[in-house]
Amino acid sequence: MRFEHHSQPLMPVRGFVLRVLIYVGYALGVVLLFLGLGTLGYHFIVGLPWLDAVLNAAMILSGMGPVDAITSEAGKVFASVYALLSGIVFAVTTGIVISPILHRVLHRLQLKNE
Repeated sequence: MRFEHHSQPLMPVRGFVLRVLIYVGYALGVVLLFLGLGTLGYHFIVGLPWLDAVLNAAMILSGMGPVDAITSEAGKVFASVYALLSGIVFAVTTGIVISPILHRVLHRLQLKNE
């Protein structure tokens, strides 16, 4: 969904709310994708059962930290890379959610200056 040009009028509130919900959906999709990748990694590389793999992936992705101790070298490498990626995912999803809101604020300011 593209943003309106600065020369166009401000989008109605109903359309704006829909746009925000769509972007929240995009962000949720990114989070679910990386939660799935983390779950697969914790299950197949670290060797955790499925539920523990989901728990660890969710805790790392949310910034809370790991739950289970990792003993294998491959598991430690995976957990390190996944933790770094999780930080990037947090920044990206924050940008996705904030972008339509920030665009609306800047568009409104542009219209006031004209």
